[in-house]
Amino acid sequence: MPYAHNEGVRIHYQTEGAGPPLILQHGFTDSLENWYELRYVEALQNAYRLILVDARGHGASDKPHDPTAYAHQHHVADLLAVLDDLAIPTAHFLGYSMGGRIGFALATYAPTRFSSLLIGGANPYQFNREQFHARLQMLK
Repeated sequence: MPYAHNEGVRIHYQTEGAGPPLILQHGFTDSLENWYELRYVEALQNAYRLILVDARGHGASDKPHDPTAYAHQHHVADLLAVLDDLAIPTAHFLGYSMGGRIGFALATYAPTRFSSLLIGGANPYQFNREQFHARLQMLK
């Protein structure tokens, strides 16, 4: 199994296909296996060099116990470590849900490393629990 290393955290990834590099980043509680199960790999591997990544805390990647290890900057650094491990200067990105939030972080912290960002099931706004509950109270 190939791993990239980012500050002591092992990030598992797999590659499939040939063509321009495209990172596929799964959602929360999923793994890179979802891209196979949902047939994205089958549909895209003839047009792209797919780079499927298990986000930290998921799949075969390491699972740090410190909650601060899951900040967006760390997820971005993980993907950059994967690209560096593969000697790829720039790639396209497709992320869903948590993967989409990581995509928004890529736009902030590493915009020059990505040619395009495809984001599904996510928004660029920080979740604020207090504002959410205040809005719920107004609806009552």
